[in-house]
Amino acid sequence: MIKVSDTAKKKIIDLMNDDGFDAAHDYVRVGVKSGGCSGLSYDLKFDKTKGEDDKIFVDNDITIAVEKKSFLYLAGTILEFSGGLNGKGFVFNNPNASRTCGCGESFSL
Repeated sequence: MIKVSDTAKKKIIDLMNDDGFDAAHDYVRVGVKSGGCSGLSYDLKFDKTKGEDDKIFVDNDITIAVEKKSFLYLAGTILEFSGGLNGKGFVFNNPNASRTCGCGESFSL
């Protein structure tokens, strides 16, 4: 399961509304792709449709879609948002990551 913090929930709802999505019906798609300084990087976007191979989770009133192959890397992850002058934006607290880069956007197992 992937969890969503309260601060991430507020930001997700604002961004979804700005982009023409509805948090009550649409998905936050979270994935993993090759790349970044640590080998794997996070992919985060909004989607209106559920894929055939998606695992669906609902946490904190946010519906998250994850492709099965990415889920192995993301199980137990908490999606947070860090704002302000020194904020990093969305932050993935991933218990499976053995190493992350300085910016937090990529990781390795």
